[in-house]
Amino acid sequence: MMRKLVSAMVLALAACAPAQEDVVQESAAREANVSQGLPAPTPQDVVLRIGAEQEGRTVQLRVGERFAVELVGVPTAGYVWAPAVVPAFLTRAGEASGPTSPAQNQPGFTGGNHWEVMMFAATGPGTGELKLEQRRPWESNEPPNAVYSVNVIVAP
Repeated sequence: MMRKLVSAMVLALAACAPAQEDVVQESAAREANVSQGLPAPTPQDVVLRIGAEQEGRTVQLRVGERFAVELVGVPTAGYVWAPAVVPAFLTRAGEASGPTSPAQNQPGFTGGNHWEVMMFAATGPGTGELKLEQRRPWESNEPPNAVYSVNVIVAP
């Protein structure tokens, strides 16, 4: 009798738990509310910080300048942002990550959204699209969970 009761409780809890895709979609919805949490851990030497709100827009830089793309991800569930298309006139120039809320710094806190910051340097003049994809690296045959792109114009 006790086994049946425990089994029924486990099944009921499993039915109430959100699917992994729901958790990832919720993270995108919460990204807009991150301003109430911690800022992205972006180094001070970047000239431009761009985030989710610049998706699809055009940004302008000069040769030699560094910029940062600040996105919120769910690396604890395996979903990480990575460059998919990088124009030849840009190079990777570092990365940083960190919590999005003060609660994540408390002992015992697990999971949650995290900042994923990628820095790029403009090494030459040009115009092109920088495209990032959020996916689980081991699921190479699956479509990305999310795509982010920004048009970059670099002047001499």
